[in-house]
Amino acid sequence: MIIVLKPQTEPEQIKHIVDMIEKVGLRTHISAGEHQTIIGVIGDKTKLANYPISSISCVESVVHVSKPYKMASRDFHPEDTIIDVKGAKLGGGNLWIVAGPCSIESEDQLRTVAKFVKNAGANLLRGGAYKPRTSPYSFQGLGEEGLKLLKKIGEETSLATVTEVMDTADVELVAEYADVLQIGTRNAQNFSLLKQVGKLKKPIVLKRGMSQTIEEWLMSAEYIMSEGNQEVVLCERGIRTFETAYRNTFDVLAIPVLKERTHLPIIVDPSHASGMWQYVIPMALAGLVSGADGVMIEAHHEPEKAMSDGAQSLKPKKFDLLMSEIRKIAPVVGKGINL
Repeated sequence: MIIVLKPQTEPEQIKHIVDMIEKVGLRTHISAGEHQTIIGVIGDKTKLANYPISSISCVESVVHVSKPYKMASRDFHPEDTIIDVKGAKLGGGNLWIVAGPCSIESEDQLRTVAKFVKNAGANLLRGGAYKPRTSPYSFQGLGEEGLKLLKKIGEETSLATVTEVMDTADVELVAEYADVLQIGTRNAQNFSLLKQVGKLKKPIVLKRGMSQTIEEWLMSAEYIMSEGNQEVVLCERGIRTFETAYRNTFDVLAIPVLKERTHLPIIVDPSHASGMWQYVIPMALAGLVSGADGVMIEAHHEPEKAMSDGAQSLKPKKFDLLMSEIRKIAPVVGKGINL
């Protein structure tokens, strides 16, 4: 249920309504827009049966939300959520360019990649310290040593950092080193992990599950938000279909659909969607044209020697080309780019 308040409603009136709702054991979420304030009510609304909220003088209307996700819904929060990590803003026309190697392999490797993506215009550095691999015999990452390197190189280059967390036992450790935590596709419905990162005060990049519907994806975001963390970034990275010519089917239609349904910012990962470097640039641009708020790109100076996903990583010149194309397209699609 959402309570739409009349313009110029006083803070004391808002507090009175919130106190009344929370007194019966329900939770509230206040969305203060430029012209109107909305109070979202979370929980069993039958507890308010004896409270004539619609008759309160400052209440314009009471709307019952039928969607299973509440806090992620644009009904609850009509205006776009904007996330700011060390000055790198996302949403509301601001772009995130997240780039770096699939796996952190060494200090020299990470520093080299961080420098060339930074020089080209990236504003966040990604790098895997814990790698979920299909084969148990593949490189699994450097663990905490990789996290330390990510933090060190991020500080050297003044880039905010993004890395994946795979286990509830590692959440506090990863949060100690990284500015943004990522939930990978294999954990998109690991509800224990989602609830755990929901207790953090750091942004979470939530990748779409391999076969998740849009509603299931938003429900995963709801798990995070219901624990108190409202800074969730949705990441479209392709879904599993019958096609075998490329790794995954990059669902660009999901982006405008999500823009209708949620206020959460959306980025795209064309590297994992395609699995091949030659398709990364066109898919990244397609995502931005479709309304995405940023891109996540895998980059490597020597992809032929990479310990994971070298085939989908952009070399320095190709990454420069991508950034050149983004600078052309961003203003056309209403994205304020400061790169």
